[in-house]
Amino acid sequence: MPDSNFAERSEEQMSGAQVIAQALKTQDVEYIFGIVGIPVTEIAIAAQQLGIKYIGMRNEQAVEACRLYTKFSARPSSIEAIPFVIEKAVRTSIYGRPGACYVDIPADFVNLQVNVNSIKYMECCMSPPVSMAETSAVRMAASVIRNAKQPLLIIGKGAAYAHAEENIKKLVEQYKLPFLPTPMGKGVVPDNHPNCVGAARSRALQFADVIVLFGARLNWILHFGLPPRYQPDVKFIQVDICAEELGNNVKPAVTLLGDISAVSKQLLEELDKTAWEYPPESKWWKTLREKMKSNEAASKELASKKSLPMNYYTVFYHVQEQLPRDCFVVSEGANTMDIGRTVLQNYLPRHRLDAGTFRTMGVGLGFAIAAAMVAKDRSPGQRVICVEGDSAFGFSGMEVETICRYNLPIILLVVNNNGIYQGFDMNTWKETSKFRDPTAVVPPMCLLPNSHYEQIMTAFGGKGYFVETPEELQKSLRQSLADTTKPSLINIMIEPQATRKAQDFHWLTRSNM
Repeated sequence: MPDSNFAERSEEQMSGAQVIAQALKTQDVEYIFGIVGIPVTEIAIAAQQLGIKYIGMRNEQAVEACRLYTKFSARPSSIEAIPFVIEKAVRTSIYGRPGACYVDIPADFVNLQVNVNSIKYMECCMSPPVSMAETSAVRMAASVIRNAKQPLLIIGKGAAYAHAEENIKKLVEQYKLPFLPTPMGKGVVPDNHPNCVGAARSRALQFADVIVLFGARLNWILHFGLPPRYQPDVKFIQVDICAEELGNNVKPAVTLLGDISAVSKQLLEELDKTAWEYPPESKWWKTLREKMKSNEAASKELASKKSLPMNYYTVFYHVQEQLPRDCFVVSEGANTMDIGRTVLQNYLPRHRLDAGTFRTMGVGLGFAIAAAMVAKDRSPGQRVICVEGDSAFGFSGMEVETICRYNLPIILLVVNNNGIYQGFDMNTWKETSKFRDPTAVVPPMCLLPNSHYEQIMTAFGGKGYFVETPEELQKSLRQSLADTTKPSLINIMIEPQATRKAQDFHWLTRSNM
């Protein structure tokens, strides 16, 4: 007689949503972030049934926009093809330079039923292969470094992705080299390391004669590597896992293509062959230390000002005093992000996320939610500090509901100057708009003064604080850090016309330094 159990199994059906969820589960996906609506709802439910955590978001503005900026984009031709496409998307996202991938699944596939036996799942993709630079290129790079008069290492987020912190820290310490982190490279070597020249950033970039880029791109953050921010004859040594990135904007003296952790180890081994270190008492180090000292003094002077409303430096110095050393710092905004990254320190790698390369406002709360989900599951008690400008907060402010719904360990700091870059105080706002339509007379960068953003948090059950003095800021932050049961939002009022400290760029030749 035919096996009735086998007959039942051969006739068993499953939906496209279940296929998608199982394909993701097979690739070790633990979290899904999305916005439900038919047919996404079915996928989310199927994922939850398999133990994948689903985080429902509120801000949909980037669904379609991501297609142009992904490493891989595909639409499965059938439900049977879904596991293969998902495996390739996951593999592509982590191989080489990490990046987003886009899989477009037709809506009718989600509810379509198929025979269980017609679906074949791909095994979880292997860990990314480790590639190394050519030996001759490593030798050349080591020679250029040894002969540098004014060397500088720039540590980018690629170094953080590659977990290269041990080797890069050894390079810095063993050879007495100055280093500068990019925003998301902060913490690969701790910001408070004596060789960190972040406080003399402009001077270091402007006068270095050899710059080693560890996973850092010569984009707007690094002024494209061009004069007058750099010497015209500066030599770049570019270390990157992405071949297409080599030579962007500036032709490098040496290119080292490969995994940054592996390549930095190659450099260590090559430099170790000859006894050498960069002289710690050199004129270059003296110049950098003097500039660091003067810039730090100027920042401290601004931070110590007692006048109200507060300025950026006063706010950030008080925040820095209380931040846990292992917290994740997320930031976005204009002055808020730029000034915040110079004051708020990172001591651990992969603990900072900001608007970064594309300067896209609205990503901060999404970043914070993702970081908090991981922190909540893997490091209970670890906090996420999300530092937002008031304008940046407005892009995705409704994600506060998401934060409260999942009770995530996030403290939101909204640095509120009533505008984009600068705004008006309440009196100026009233006088300006008293007799004419605000659309005709109010500067386009101004926002409504004294907006109570903290009430968005309290509306959903979190804790909100409206602060105007250093004492109120210290108290509210202390209370927020102590209370691990609820998320908090601290709305920090600052001087509407506050800016960063004055910049001084000296377009001198190296001989005049």
